[in-house]
Amino acid sequence: MNEILRCYRPLIVGRHGAAAANHPLAAQAGLLALRAGGNAIDAAVATALALAVVEPMMSGLGGDAFYHVFDAKRGKSVVFNGTGPAPRAATPERYAAGIPRTGPLSASMPGMLAGLGMMHAEYGTLPWAHLCAEAIRLARDGFGATPNYRHFAGEHLACLRANRRSAATFLRDGDAPEVGTTIVQPELAGTLEEIAAEGAECLYRGGLARRLAAARPECGTLIGDADLAEFQAEKQEPLAIDYRGYRVLQAPPNSTGFVVLQELKILEHFDVAAMGLGSADLVHTMVEAKKLAFADRERWGSDPRTLEPPFEELLSAEYCGRLAARIDKARAAPTRSLADAAGDTTYFCTADGDGNAVSGIQSINSAWGSGVTAGDTGILLNNRMAYWHLDPAHPNYLRPGRRVRHTMNPPLVLKDGELWGVFGTPGADNQVQINFQIANAMIDFGLDPQQAAEMPRWTSMVPGQYANYPHDGPDVLTMERRFPDDVRRELTRRGHPVDTVGDLDGPCSVEIIRRQPDGQGNTMLLAGSDPRRDGWALAW
Repeated sequence: MNEILRCYRPLIVGRHGAAAANHPLAAQAGLLALRAGGNAIDAAVATALALAVVEPMMSGLGGDAFYHVFDAKRGKSVVFNGTGPAPRAATPERYAAGIPRTGPLSASMPGMLAGLGMMHAEYGTLPWAHLCAEAIRLARDGFGATPNYRHFAGEHLACLRANRRSAATFLRDGDAPEVGTTIVQPELAGTLEEIAAEGAECLYRGGLARRLAAARPECGTLIGDADLAEFQAEKQEPLAIDYRGYRVLQAPPNSTGFVVLQELKILEHFDVAAMGLGSADLVHTMVEAKKLAFADRERWGSDPRTLEPPFEELLSAEYCGRLAARIDKARAAPTRSLADAAGDTTYFCTADGDGNAVSGIQSINSAWGSGVTAGDTGILLNNRMAYWHLDPAHPNYLRPGRRVRHTMNPPLVLKDGELWGVFGTPGADNQVQINFQIANAMIDFGLDPQQAAEMPRWTSMVPGQYANYPHDGPDVLTMERRFPDDVRRELTRRGHPVDTVGDLDGPCSVEIIRRQPDGQGNTMLLAGSDPRRDGWALAW
């Protein structure tokens, strides 16, 4: 137990505001917005734009996002869906030979900025010029390449070398830059200056949209003028469940946040406290719950305009009780359930002293997305087309103009009608597994945000249903070495294909902010960040 709870970083505590992001400079941008008098939504916009500069391998203006906002005055949350559809020209016939993982034909419509724009229009208080300022500075003056930046650049050299603009910006002499190398993006700085002056609309129906469309002959994507002009972000009601006295909310489809809710409702049928944190019984039960919930994800996760899931049943105590009854306590199920996929995304969360918060997640799909920079805009485009299926019977069969199922999900938790916590992580199909573990650790076992972010983690991967085309991969239960040897041996005995990795070598990068009364009439903000990447938390 002591090893499970050992932390490498301190818990961050503040009263007036907090920001936790997958890069320190982005968290700093969020905190600066809060200190300038902005609210959690302003901080989220500043953080999101800074991440688009300093974590180009994870997210950016050429990608997608979900922003889950808690409005303390109304006591309600709302989701801003900034995910783009497949372009009009992206027909199944065009991809008859398969969907490429990178390159121009892997790029889908970017929606992130539209989501930010809609969220800011409803809740923001600071002007775009203020919220873009830190991102502009970081793009123009540069930021230092971290070990994680160098790692991801080195792993994806072929992707970046295939596009001269991307190679010139993100590599040095065709190779991964040394740690500390200054990464400057002057063209992206110019694009952000346009956004600062005109707002998010310019990317879809303004001068920036025309520049993006003009880059099409050079970069070879299918994104046309009409795709940009017709696109709008969407405001959605979240899905929600009650879990042991807490209200857990998630983004609805095309997010697969409902998987976390179903995992928790299945787990609610077990006495997890009696099992013990980090025990073989708990890990086994949660892995089996994950398999069952992922099977429903494969059946029901898609654009809701294509398929409307029966969530009243899928998230009910009765239905999840029937799933729970199928779990064999002694043996791992050999089901072909949804598995892990390579995916690179970024997560952040912000909160202010008034009880407002944002759980935000944005992505360009795989590391460096398509690898294609759109002309002189400096915008690196996503490779989200790789999430589509080419089987006409699948709920995510490629349909131009529709949104594909996303692994991105932004959890938010309430207690007695007030904000209790926001948390999340990048990591493709790992996201809903790690968010499941974080919710369990904090709600069922009382871990603080830093303990929950750093505790040893597992991820289950099963062949047949990976997120990225062609949707296949190995059968393995990856576990960090800090799980005791006897726990890993027992899980192997029960039929789990255990693969042990280093102490902090598991996937994902969790960020957490939680509200907690101090017993003296004040409410404090507790923030935690994951040491597995470049994440950092700040508060004041």
